[in-house]
Amino acid sequence: MFDILTDSFTNAIKKIRFHDDDKALTKALDELKKSLLKADVNHKVVRDLISKVQIETKKNGIGKDQFLAALREALYELLEVGGNRGFIFASTPPTVILMTGLQGSGKTTTTGKLALYLKNRHKKVLVVAADLQRLAAVEQLRQITSKIEVELYEDESTKNPVEVVSAALNKAKSGLYDVVLVDTAGRLAIDEELMNELDLVKKVANPNEIFYVADSLTGQDAVKTATTFKEKIGIDGVILTKYDGDSKGGVALGLSSQVQVPLRFIGSGEKLEDLEIFLPDRIVNRLMGFGDIEGLAEKTSSMIDEKQAKKLTSKIKKGNFNFNDFLEQMESMKKMGSMKSLIGMIPGMGNMSKALKDFDMENSKELKNIKAMVSSMTMKEREDPELLNNSRKQRIAAGCGLSQVEINRMIKQFKNAGKMAKRFSGKNGMKDLQAMMGQMGGAGAIPR
Repeated sequence: MFDILTDSFTNAIKKIRFHDDDKALTKALDELKKSLLKADVNHKVVRDLISKVQIETKKNGIGKDQFLAALREALYELLEVGGNRGFIFASTPPTVILMTGLQGSGKTTTTGKLALYLKNRHKKVLVVAADLQRLAAVEQLRQITSKIEVELYEDESTKNPVEVVSAALNKAKSGLYDVVLVDTAGRLAIDEELMNELDLVKKVANPNEIFYVADSLTGQDAVKTATTFKEKIGIDGVILTKYDGDSKGGVALGLSSQVQVPLRFIGSGEKLEDLEIFLPDRIVNRLMGFGDIEGLAEKTSSMIDEKQAKKLTSKIKKGNFNFNDFLEQMESMKKMGSMKSLIGMIPGMGNMSKALKDFDMENSKELKNIKAMVSSMTMKEREDPELLNNSRKQRIAAGCGLSQVEINRMIKQFKNAGKMAKRFSGKNGMKDLQAMMGQMGGAGAIPR
């Protein structure tokens, strides 16, 4: 998701990688400023970020490591806006969430994504069809909830969303539901009628939190509309949709600080599984090209048996993750969202993430090539990638119809990812990360 922004940081780091003077720092900051503005990051956000990086780098002595540390800290401060993170459950169920946003922002689909996210964490969810303005809204929710096997509350006998929400809450309490997601009406633009209706629904729902769903494709307009909703209705978090289709991606970097409301989730693809939690420390790791092993582990553990998850984690820590494990995980990964999103969470796999783009796990040519490569290996080769010398690679390439260059690339990335995953899965993961940054010359730690 963060390819453009990560490239911005990579290009800036290259300017200071082998130098430790004011001239090199100026070049690095100029490159960073130019790249961030091009990525549609708000100019005030860029100005503040550049200023902090400059001050901290000079304070600790100009150099690549100091620049990286200052950039990392500035990014974290930018994203670390006060408020809840991810999904927070009420002390007494059900947790009631009001889903708000403009028409066309992806609000109804996001409601379904959030419902699936919660269901996969073994929560009993009730989705409420309270958008009675858009004709297709209720039918859309019917299709979504049917697909993910989550219950929908609807009432065709009334056009009053307050009545629908009131009855739904009674059902949720008597039915011992964990979460109630209320899909409210949207408009093409903010108007008085919309806000009045939302205010009435808010009063009867008495939600634990209000989420505003923003379309990342609208760029800085997403910030403006989120701010307006916050002022008029009050919001506790933002969910950014269609981020996989945003070629720039800068809105995610400045939204929280500008609206002063935490970014809670990001829609990373078209599938209902494509919803990612937004945690500042993890996002900074991904922006800097270091992946998100914790996030990947969470997604994996929510889809596979706990014993299998522990076994997988143990193998990663011991450096024993092999191609057989890889094939087994492919089936689980189909349920976890887009391949690009998942690959991007693995350290050292940034380039493969870009190459894969967003594709259908079932029918993608890329995935078929990977499976073909592994299928062309012997059982011993799958279990021990170290056996793969040139002659074996040539045989595998001939067997699966790929070039040896492609085989070498995929095997190399597999090995590098395994080493990094092992390193960062230990107790001293952050210390190892910092040490690696120094050993690799800073910019070398970021995939190019």
